[in-house]
Amino acid sequence: MSIPLLDLQAQYCSIKDEIDAAVMKVIESCHFILGSKVQELEEKVAAFCGAKYGVGVANGTDALILSLEAMGIGAGDEIITTPFTFFATTECISRVGAKPVFVDIDPKTFNLDIDLIEEKINENTRAIMPVHIFGQPVDMDIVMAIAKKHNLKVIEDACQAIGAEFNGKRIGGLGDTGCFSFFPSKNLGCAGDGGMVVTNDKDLAERVHLLRQHGSPKKYHHTILGHNSRLDALQAAILLVKLKYLDSWNDKRRENAYIYSELLKNVDVTTPFEMDNVKHVYHLYIIRTKKRDELEKALREAGISTGIYYPVPLHLQEVYADLGYKWGDLLESEKASKETIALPLYAELEREQIESVVEVVKRAIL
Repeated sequence: MSIPLLDLQAQYCSIKDEIDAAVMKVIESCHFILGSKVQELEEKVAAFCGAKYGVGVANGTDALILSLEAMGIGAGDEIITTPFTFFATTECISRVGAKPVFVDIDPKTFNLDIDLIEEKINENTRAIMPVHIFGQPVDMDIVMAIAKKHNLKVIEDACQAIGAEFNGKRIGGLGDTGCFSFFPSKNLGCAGDGGMVVTNDKDLAERVHLLRQHGSPKKYHHTILGHNSRLDALQAAILLVKLKYLDSWNDKRRENAYIYSELLKNVDVTTPFEMDNVKHVYHLYIIRTKKRDELEKALREAGISTGIYYPVPLHLQEVYADLGYKWGDLLESEKASKETIALPLYAELEREQIESVVEVVKRAIL
């Protein structure tokens, strides 16, 4: 049986008529960049997150970069974040001239260890960038309390976690800005690249608006150096259709994750830990095992796709050699990079498929 890590074809087929109609309306309108569809999406995503403002941008990476620039963060500034995340998190910090400062992770949640944040704060620290990794929120009460105490900004990297909740509130609207990616594989994905910044700060929203379109408040007039980072109407139209289904898709992801965890409870693997006060949306279903490589091979040979997130933590990437980190500096992140593997998970995944995956896992983990 062939089982993909993610089945975008199955998702598309379930809403094909709506997607096709929405795309055709945009094509017939010949209004492709920004416009009313993007504005509608901005308003609906912001409301979904409990935020006042949304600004559509070209991708999740730009959402992070524009957030940092809108806050005036740049050369000489330091941003505290996690090394166990996709490279874009720290690439954005470096792109604006700032320095990423890494905090090790909690081995149960894979999120940055909030108890280690304060010891990294110094006179150059400007912000904290928590990443809600794999769909589970960071403890935002503590992050925001630390930020308030030290007068720091908070940029939520929520690119893997749209719809996740902390203490009954959706993430993204809890920090100074929340940044989302609509990359096709995300829980809410478009048919290409797309992203959004949400915020409750009007000035930040206006600054991101300005930055996304060449620093131009009106056509051919430029007040600052900006970017070409506009969300197009075709992607917005597709996302507006999918947004209606996001909660139900996330609930089905959660249901499938719980099936996995129940079936794997007597197997020598560590299944995902979910904090009591969060709603985890399981962008990825991550298990841990010291036999990771053997398991990956067994699943591949059985026709089951997997993913390794992440094989090299960011503090050990070649591009950051000048920061001076070495193996052994951030032990939990390093161990996770050698032990974690993602199993297939998506809303359309059937129980029989989950059972097939679990049978291979059981045979491989002896």
